[in-house]
Amino acid sequence: MSTTINRHEFTIFFDVTNGNPNGDPDMGNMPRIDAETGHGLVTDVCLKRKIRNYVDIVKNDTEGYQIYVGESAALNEQHRKAYRALRDGDIEQAKELKPKDKSEAALLTKWMCHNFFDVRTFGAVMTTKVNCGQVRGPVQFTFARSVDPILSQETTITRQAVTQEGAEKEREMGRKHIIPYALYRMDGYISGHLAGQTSFTTEDLELLWEAIINMFEHDRSASRGQMSLRKLIIFQHDSLLGKTPAHRLFERVGVETSGDHNPARSIGDYHITVDYNDVPEGVTIIEKW
Repeated sequence: MSTTINRHEFTIFFDVTNGNPNGDPDMGNMPRIDAETGHGLVTDVCLKRKIRNYVDIVKNDTEGYQIYVGESAALNEQHRKAYRALRDGDIEQAKELKPKDKSEAALLTKWMCHNFFDVRTFGAVMTTKVNCGQVRGPVQFTFARSVDPILSQETTITRQAVTQEGAEKEREMGRKHIIPYALYRMDGYISGHLAGQTSFTTEDLELLWEAIINMFEHDRSASRGQMSLRKLIIFQHDSLLGKTPAHRLFERVGVETSGDHNPARSIGDYHITVDYNDVPEGVTIIEKW
C-alpha cells in the first residue's frame, strides 16, 4: 500500500428533514444549537461515529481495518490485543500493563495503528491502565454548523404500548424533537505529515471518501429523519505541507439562496458554489458529489 499522502482540506454539506441530527443529552436530547445565533450544530464525534460504522460494515473486521472505538468495546481489551501480539507469556491476569521501554512503546503504538483504521485515521489517547501510548491522527473534523438558524420543534406522540402492567387501558405520551429542515456545513483537514506517522495510506484515504459519501445510508433511524450528503468538495495539494492556508481555500466555498426560501424546506432552496478563479498553484479542487 502507498503511504505517501499530501495535504488535503475538504468541505461537506449534508441536510436533515424532520429529524434530530445530533441530540444534546444535557438539554433533554434537543438538537444541538448555538445559543447566541440559533444555528444548529453537529459534533465531530457524531460524524466520526458514522464513518467508523460504515468502515466496520464494509470491511467486516478485515485485518488492518478493525474499529478501536466500537459502540460496546472495552478500550483496555483493545489495548491488550497489542500486548498479546508482541509479548510472550500470560498477560491476561495483569490489571495494568505498561511498555518495558521506548522501543516496545513504539511497537505497541505501531501495532494499534496498523490494525485499527480509526486509530491511524483520527488518532487516539490510549494511555489507560493497559497503556499503548497516544496517537495524533491526520484526519480532523470541525463541528458542523447549519447554514441558517434552525427551528427546533417538540412534537408529542401517542404510545400504544404502556410501561407498567395494570395500565393497559391508559395511553402514554411521548415526545420527539425535530428540525423541519436544515442544511449543515462541515470542514475537514488531512495532514500529510501525520499520515506518514500513523501509516495512513492512499487506500485509507479512498475509503474515507467512500465512507463520507455513504455514512448516512446505513445510519437510518426514526429520530434522525431523512439525512443526506449533498456535496463533498476536496482541496488536494501536490505537496506534503501544502501550498496555501486552509482558510483561503474554505472561503472559496459558499452557499447562495435560491429565490424565496423563508423558511427553507429542501436542498432546492440553496445553491452551493465553488470559486475556481485563480486557484493557487499546486492545489486541485475535486467535487466528488
